Amino acid sequence: FGNFLDHTLNMGNTNVRLSLPAVCIVWQTAMIILFGVFIRYNEESDTHWVEYRKENNLSDIQNDFYFRYPSFQDVHVMIFVGFGFLMTFLQRYSFGAVGFNFLIAAFGLQWALLMQGWFHSLDYTDGKIKIGVENLINADFCVAGCLIAYGAVLGKVSPVQLLVLTLFGITLFAVEEYIILDLIHAKDAGGSMVIHTFGGYYGLSISWMLYRPNLDQSNRLQSSVYHSDVFAMIGTLFLWMFWPSFNSAITDHGDGQHRAAINTYLALASTVLTTVAVSSLFQKHGKLDMVHIQNSTLAGGVAVGTAAEFMLMPYGSLIVGFCCGIISTLGYIFLTPFMEKYLKIQDTCGIHNLHAMPGVIGGIVGAITAAAATESVYGAEGLRNTFDFEGEFADRSTSKQGGHQAAGLCVAICFGVGGGILVGFILRLPIWGDPADDNCFNDEKNKMNIYLKKNHHHHHTSFEMPYILRIFPAEIQQYKSIQTYKIFI
Repeated sequence: FGNFLDHTLNMGNTNVRLSLPAVCIVWQTAMIILFGVFIRYNEESDTHWVEYRKENNLSDIQNDFYFRYPSFQDVHVMIFVGFGFLMTFLQRYSFGAVGFNFLIAAFGLQWALLMQGWFHSLDYTDGKIKIGVENLINADFCVAGCLIAYGAVLGKVSPVQLLVLTLFGITLFAVEEYIILDLIHAKDAGGSMVIHTFGGYYGLSISWMLYRPNLDQSNRLQSSVYHSDVFAMIGTLFLWMFWPSFNSAITDHGDGQHRAAINTYLALASTVLTTVAVSSLFQKHGKLDMVHIQNSTLAGGVAVGTAAEFMLMPYGSLIVGFCCGIISTLGYIFLTPFMEKYLKIQDTCGIHNLHAMPGVIGGIVGAITAAAATESVYGAEGLRNTFDFEGEFADRSTSKQGGHQAAGLCVAICFGVGGGILVGFILRLPIWGDPADDNCFNDEKNKMNIYLKKNHHHHHTSFEMPYILRIFPAEIQQYKSIQTYKIFI
């Protein structure tokens, strides 16, 4: 029996005892060196701010920190608490959900400051990247794309694989963001295209490449229990409350930021009602499915991201939220099982329904809203300010802007799918130590919860098995009829 237990414990054991510390230490050392070479404070966070302020007749209160930091706090909570707890719904993977979310976000934001800095904040006079509070928000946005991708492979990959996924994901994100926002000059305040569409299809493509035909060995763990659903709702509520900050964080000061918050606020509210309606309609006895309540209620925030700073109008925001609640919930009911059965895409968190589909809808809504923009609604100055029609883009018409918005959506999908397939191929290499099929969705896979009881009368130790049969793979199921193993000392 001892040999059998050893075999069971070591089967597909993910040995990251050396590889994980090595990757963390080496990569963090690399970050220190790269930051030492490239990263410096910008004029608003440097000690020369005093001189800069006097030269430009500014006051301390006009420092960007005071405009952006409240939004940064909200976005930061969304990244670490919102995304982290949203993924705790798995009954035996809550530690992995929050802990690995913490790990990849902490690494990702450092690499994002560098990657985005080289594309957006590089000072060509001295070759340094100048960072301030807006860079911190953008780095969090960049990390969000990788956390979305993590949702598709939750419970099926090792922490080393997640770090590799993040390294490549942030690199791809920085490139597609530069193409969409700078070269195509599409507007995407809340990241429907740049963050959600890219992150969604990046994760789904990786999941497709890492398809596990024998995942049914651990599918009994791919479900929630009462308390894990409550924890996941904490994540949902934090994301839901702070999503207006997410969509408005880097928009123009003044009316743009104000309008983005209002539009997001309304879209989110509308989504909740349609999600509850559809969930109840398709469930037995009209009960609600917590998966829908945890995820689909957020879809409106995703879909309104691109058009958040446009003149979408309050009723327009409600319509977007209304449609997304229905589409996202139906996605969980019909599309997720279809994708696993026929397309071989195992989407643990259903990111296709919360991020990918609503992200595409957001890109389409943004393109239509931009193309329909008129001077009578926006005003001549407002039109130039909202769409940044200045410099080389000064002569661009709104209809042409709508076309460029659609082009931006296509770029996000191409980078997500193409990049995901490439990174998925890399993650399939055996060097990363991926968990065995029967160890998936279980962050106690290297432990055995056996209660030892000493029987002093008979001088033997018995291994009681109240939990082991539930958490261990098919090999142990043949012993179901045996309640106690006794090993005489």
